[in-house]
Amino acid sequence: MNQEPNRRKFLQTGITLGTLLPLLGRSLSSLAQKPQPAAAESAKALQPLSILVLGGTSFLGPQQIAYALQRGHRISTFTRGRTQPKVQKDIFDEVEQLIGDRENDLEALKNRRWDVVIDNSGNRIKWVKDAVALLKNSCGLYLYTSSTGVYYPYLGQNIRENTKLVLKVPEGITSVQKLEYDYGVMKSLNEIEVMNGFGKERAIIVRPTYMIGPGDQTDRFTYWPERIALGGEILVPGKADDPVQYIDVRDVAGFMIRLAENHKAGIYNAVGPPSATGMQAFVYGVHAAFNSRASFVMIPDYDFLTKHKVLDAIPWIMPIGDNLGSARLDLSFSVANGLTFTPLAETVRDIHEWWNSEAVPEEKRRKLLAGPASLATREPEILAAWKARR
Repeated sequence: MNQEPNRRKFLQTGITLGTLLPLLGRSLSSLAQKPQPAAAESAKALQPLSILVLGGTSFLGPQQIAYALQRGHRISTFTRGRTQPKVQKDIFDEVEQLIGDRENDLEALKNRRWDVVIDNSGNRIKWVKDAVALLKNSCGLYLYTSSTGVYYPYLGQNIRENTKLVLKVPEGITSVQKLEYDYGVMKSLNEIEVMNGFGKERAIIVRPTYMIGPGDQTDRFTYWPERIALGGEILVPGKADDPVQYIDVRDVAGFMIRLAENHKAGIYNAVGPPSATGMQAFVYGVHAAFNSRASFVMIPDYDFLTKHKVLDAIPWIMPIGDNLGSARLDLSFSVANGLTFTPLAETVRDIHEWWNSEAVPEEKRRKLLAGPASLATREPEILAAWKARR
């Protein structure tokens, strides 16, 4: 699967990719073989399914496939054959790998039948429209990986699955807003294509928030485990109770497979953690995974943070304006339908192990904490300005 466009990349003025920590020489075998997600049983499904995954080689796909194989399902993937999986590599020996192109070559999908199609790579309306038209009479369920971006602008609290979606990009908006709207509208229109083609009884729509875990190529969340593991005086943007939301990619993967197993058509916010969490509680939760000597300096002044170009530090995003409710998404319906959660400390340790393994290039790691735009690089100057201001 091609990596989804980072709908908030333009906000990431405070974080750069890479890291300062050296290679530890670990392999990923322990992570690849670990039952995913940890909260779900390893029991076989009552009825094995044949599952087609559109995409499947990037962040979410390998975890879905690993979990589905553990449950006894049969997997086919459809990709261009260009992206090699970064995690769960060994499992692909057990997968039928179909090659084609969603833009102009769906031949490998014709005259075939599957119980379920999981669409991870549907990032263009044409791609989803073509897949739905081709597969609606040869697949039982269509599970579309959407995004909480369909709710932009996030103007409310406890945003639920029946919240009105964004369906049009308005005039007179900023370039930043346009990027958000473009992504949200694309996902919303694709959801509608799936619903219209397969009907409400055969369509599953899952809307994840920021997914975290081993194999995350955006490196957004990875900043926090690596910075906190390093220790020292750590800048924490935002007010102590500024809400943050995130979810382990393996929890999303397992949830999706179980929804398909139980034929639970519908729309679901894939959002965590299970309890409301503020930014201060979050950084202390990450620190629980390490024994580093760290002290946190909260900066609750949004004007000061804006001046110093710290608009977000994922999972924190400044909760004002169009992003007021971006971390206030309701998860009760998904929890009632089987969404489970890996403890934060476990997720953080797994990310840290993966990040410091041979799977991540040294230059990529170096940049996370030492790149010129990294929050860690700018941290001493910003903290000095904050202390002087006070």
